[in-house]
Amino acid sequence: MVSRVSFTVDSPGGPRTLPVAYERRGTGEPLLLLHGIGHHWQAWEPVLPLLAPEREVIAIDLPGFGSSPALPHGMSYGLPAVVPVLGALCEALGVERPHVAGNSLGGLLALELGRQRLVRSVTALSPAGFWSQAERRYAFGTLLAMRRGARLVPEPVLGRLSRTAAGRAALTGTIYARPARRSPKAVVAETLALRDATGFRETLDAGRGVLFTSDVPDVPVTVAWGARDRLLLRRQGVRAKQAIPGARLVRLPGCGHVPMNDDPALVARVILDGSR
Repeated sequence: MVSRVSFTVDSPGGPRTLPVAYERRGTGEPLLLLHGIGHHWQAWEPVLPLLAPEREVIAIDLPGFGSSPALPHGMSYGLPAVVPVLGALCEALGVERPHVAGNSLGGLLALELGRQRLVRSVTALSPAGFWSQAERRYAFGTLLAMRRGARLVPEPVLGRLSRTAAGRAALTGTIYARPARRSPKAVVAETLALRDATGFRETLDAGRGVLFTSDVPDVPVTVAWGARDRLLLRRQGVRAKQAIPGARLVRLPGCGHVPMNDDPALVARVILDGSR
């Protein structure tokens, strides 16, 4: 059963209560897991059993995604607004300076948490924010096309597609290098999460001017990139290393943009190594 925690955030209309859904399991130092745009905490399910023996894992639905409602009216989905929300979430959960791992949008958020020294270590899997303008337009166009597709496919058809390897490839081949490995139930759930994400458009709009060019000093940083990432091309990892010279840059062979399902053992090892 997914849990919820509520806390107060400052909005243009004054203080508001914000509930966030999360999954928490395991023992050890806390590790916060942040998914990408249009996804939900279940993106991390393949690696949770491998992380939980060594870390207290907290996988959240970011505001406006999964089971978490949108941010209060008037609040921005940009880094300056969302990072304090994540800080307030950690305080509400009784967690001080966790390790953090994030994928795509979650990787960008993880790096900003590290830059502000709010976390102990950062592992960013194909993080957003290291694109050229042409690469950003390509990625955003692809995401918008995926969203339109998720909205157009009726649920009965979605269910039938998910039961075949070819159907799973059609639905999720952009983000997974090995979509046939994803279960039909998971493919349906994440397609519906993309369809119903209330924060999708606002997050995309907030990301149009984002470039992560700052160093992340005094915090261990690992940047890992799937060798078969079709959304954020792997050369962006080189730019991440240039921006954050002290970061450990890791290649993930055989992995796509969301690598946790493509090679759970490798991704879990990279996260654990980065948080040691």
